[in-house]
Amino acid sequence: MLILNAKKVSDHFKEQVVVTIYLKDTAKDIEIKQLQKSLAMADYVKSTEYVSKEQAAEFMKAENGEDFMDFVGYNPLQNSIDVHLKAAFVTSEHLEKISSDALNKDFVDEVTYDNDLVNLMNDNVKKISFWVLVISGIFTLIAVLLINSSIRLAVYSKRFTIKTMQMVGATKQFIRRPFVWKSVRLGIIGALLALIGMAIVLYYLNKTFPELELLNNATLVILLFVFVFALGIVITWISTHIATQRFLNLKTDQLYY
Repeated sequence: MLILNAKKVSDHFKEQVVVTIYLKDTAKDIEIKQLQKSLAMADYVKSTEYVSKEQAAEFMKAENGEDFMDFVGYNPLQNSIDVHLKAAFVTSEHLEKISSDALNKDFVDEVTYDNDLVNLMNDNVKKISFWVLVISGIFTLIAVLLINSSIRLAVYSKRFTIKTMQMVGATKQFIRRPFVWKSVRLGIIGALLALIGMAIVLYYLNKTFPELELLNNATLVILLFVFVFALGIVITWISTHIATQRFLNLKTDQLYY
């Protein structure tokens, strides 16, 4: 689930990066509106928000718990436009181009954004996605090996029964069938327990971080659940088939080793 939603999660955090365009006090209202409108229509922009110097002062007052203008005597802040970009455009190259385009306008004083954070975020997303994939693969391999070992031990304990049934004329398919069905039933129970656990985790993750929209793609979640359920059956079926086949092919004198 982490691998499938890695891009969505990384996109969410990328879209939290804000490009702030500070405007000169001489900027006219019509110029500000035109700039905001052109930004809103741009392919790379997700949303824009105009923040007046008065709003900025109120925000700082709420953050710091005191009115800094009582000490300064005036409001030194500037009117600004906060721009949230679409995730695909949150790269150093795109941010630099957007900044240059905005600075070409006479009424724009400064453009700021956290370039170091953007570089760090892009690097970490790649590393995290890679290691999540590796760790998931390792855990999957461990699970398969544990299931396979358990089934082999269960079949091993019945090796004399298997050979006795062969000696009285039972076919390999007839002997193998009860072992396969028992293992498949255990696989179904294990898969259902795993799905219940995953459903609980997904529910609380979606409740805690609704902005990630983990459950919005119902088709993806259903396919994942079906895949896990099918995998529980397939692993146990293949492991049992291999384990029983090994003992079916053994000679009687080899059963004691």
